[in-house]
Amino acid sequence: MPTLYIVGTPIGNLEDLTPRAARILAEVSLVAAEDTRVTRRLLSHLGIRPRTTSFHQHNWREKMDGVLAELAEGDVALVTDAGMPGISDPGSELVVAAAEAGFNVEVVPGPSAVTAALALSGFSGDAFLFLGFLPRRKIDRLAALREASMSAVPLVLFEAPHRLRATLADLDTVFGGRQLAVCRELTKLHEEVFRGAAAQALDHFTLPRGEVVLVVQGWQAEDSGQPRAGGEDEVATELNLRQMLSDLKEDGVRAKDAVAAVAESTGLAKNRVYQAWVELGRESE
Repeated sequence: MPTLYIVGTPIGNLEDLTPRAARILAEVSLVAAEDTRVTRRLLSHLGIRPRTTSFHQHNWREKMDGVLAELAEGDVALVTDAGMPGISDPGSELVVAAAEAGFNVEVVPGPSAVTAALALSGFSGDAFLFLGFLPRRKIDRLAALREASMSAVPLVLFEAPHRLRATLADLDTVFGGRQLAVCRELTKLHEEVFRGAAAQALDHFTLPRGEVVLVVQGWQAEDSGQPRAGGEDEVATELNLRQMLSDLKEDGVRAKDAVAAVAESTGLAKNRVYQAWVELGRESE
């Protein structure tokens, strides 16, 4: 019975590809790749020329039957641009479909930006909470961060360079001075790890480049910059309620949406948040 191999690929340094992964890529009938151009560079580095086809988040529905038909005739390798397929990357749909169709499915483990960043951060890796990529809309990011803010284990999240500063600002709003590590260009020539608070990272990354993994220290009871149970005034102060609303107003978010998002993010009553919104409006007149 043919096998679908889930193959982990380097997150930067091509030397990190395992010997088993190199052998599998050379032996399969087809390589289903997130971006064939990226994968061909890896295959060229290995000196092999298997057939390739694209399989990504925008075309997997129309490509599924074709890949399964190829799998019926021979082994197929599933890869993404970097790291493990299915981990904030496309591929999970093919894994499910292949297994349901009765094909063998095997994993060929490889480099992981998640565990690499966690190891570099210096925070305990006994357990962690992986958030993947945060939502693009500010109000949704704040809600997601607030929901994760009481996690006692480190948070790991991905971010694109053009959104890093916006995310760092939101981390500063929600987490205050809690420590974090910003891991940039992992395993590449210009690898960088910045350790400090979000506000300090904002000062450091003025023009960020390269893919980024952030690791945020887990909540600790003695931390001063944490959201804590207590009265609304205390929570509002810690989450910089007025700053959150001001940022949303500048982004052109409507009053109703802004109030709802901040109320959900902070746990404050909507009438309290709306009062702060009105006060901001009066001050700007």
